[in-house]
Amino acid sequence: MTVPIDTKDTATLPVVAANLGIGKLVRHIFLCADATKPKCAGAEESIEVWEHLKKRLAGAGLAAGDRCTFRTKANCLRICEQGPIAVVYPDGIWYHSVTKAVADRIVDEHLLGDRPVAEYVFAVNPLGGKGE
Repeated sequence: MTVPIDTKDTATLPVVAANLGIGKLVRHIFLCADATKPKCAGAEESIEVWEHLKKRLAGAGLAAGDRCTFRTKANCLRICEQGPIAVVYPDGIWYHSVTKAVADRIVDEHLLGDRPVAEYVFAVNPLGGKGE
């Protein structure tokens, strides 16, 4: 039996958001992983990269605190070539061929060091910008 959800009771939402670091987020990384119809990378490979990325973000201290970086597993980022694909916002840095080793470099060089991993960047479109 399904218990109905009271969509009008939003009193707990600010608490949940605060506990997740929302309001203090510095960046948000999206990774194309576990696609319904994988085109750019196999599902198994992309899931391995996703699981690795989650551990690396936590291990680097980026899952909470002043440098909090949110992570989202995206079904598809619509590039569909040379994946898995990742994008880091608000920087708008798009990465191709994201293996576990490349994910490590994104965490270390970009998210911690503020230097995008140039050889894997294929597009740049910061939020609030007009694109390139």
